[in-house]
Amino acid sequence: MAKRPRLQLASTRRSRVWLTVVPVFLVFFAAAWWSLAQRVGADEVAVRQVYLGPNQGVQREPLYGPGLHLVVPGYERLHVFPRDVQTLDFNDAERHVAASKLGMDYAWAPSIRIQTSEGYQVTVDVTVLYRVVDPYVVLTKVGAGRLFETQVVQRRADKILRQTLGALNAEDFYDDDVRMTKVEQARAALSDDVADWGIQIWGVLLREYTYDDRYQQAIEDRKIQDQRVFKNQAESLSAIREAELNRVVAEGQARIGVEGERGRAEILRIESEADLYYRQQVAEGDLLVALAEAKGTELENKALQAVGAGNLVGLQMAKALEGIQAIVVSTTGPDAVNPLDLDQLVEGF
Repeated sequence: MAKRPRLQLASTRRSRVWLTVVPVFLVFFAAAWWSLAQRVGADEVAVRQVYLGPNQGVQREPLYGPGLHLVVPGYERLHVFPRDVQTLDFNDAERHVAASKLGMDYAWAPSIRIQTSEGYQVTVDVTVLYRVVDPYVVLTKVGAGRLFETQVVQRRADKILRQTLGALNAEDFYDDDVRMTKVEQARAALSDDVADWGIQIWGVLLREYTYDDRYQQAIEDRKIQDQRVFKNQAESLSAIREAELNRVVAEGQARIGVEGERGRAEILRIESEADLYYRQQVAEGDLLVALAEAKGTELENKALQAVGAGNLVGLQMAKALEGIQAIVVSTTGPDAVNPLDLDQLVEGF
């Protein structure tokens, strides 16, 4: 009966030991794993490099994305590179301080001094946008860390921008089309140049350019003089156009006057033709009336010369003598008077 408590006590002691050792072991293992883990950010990618063994060297595959990855110290290492768009600003004003506060991937380099084709000194502020597209090539050709930024992008961009923009003369910087064409040529040349280094150029932005003080005033004076010439040319052209306008207006008014006179002459001609036509028609009508009257007279004469015409004439005479005081004369005997006999009546008078 005395042995059972001893066995139970030993079993209880072993359980307590395991309950103590296991958590300690788990904590130790977690701490060891955490110390061996390497974190890759959300906008990063990592390349593995092995220092020992048959696979010694930089491993092209696989690439390690965001997260925690176990790395054995002394045996291997993860080289982390950004995979988002990077900004390199050639600017003496140190604007990278303000940009860094915004959380941007931003690097700064001095402004680029360019000597133009005619010997002028121009200082340009340029921003280069790029990204790492092949971290394996960057690591093997350039090196780890941010060497790709200073050794490749900054140096190659400075050289190519000097060569490309140096082909411009001082006044070409004022011409937007010419300047932007050269900037695009610089971007294309830089993109081809750094492609073998595993880097892609997204854009080259020329934000500002300034001349040395001794040339700036001369250029501004020249531009002012050119503007005056253009102003005089514009005023001369305006005067020519105004004179041409006045000439066209005068010709138009003269043409209106000529057409007005022509219209009035046409009206007079039409009125005279109408009046002539009216008189001709009236004359023709009068002629027809006169001919008709003559014809009537001719017919009356013929009628008077016919048999019994005397009686007709007597009737007409009776009508003519109507209202005259009547005298009674004898119509019989030797002194008889026949009022219808005109010949006798005429002889009596």
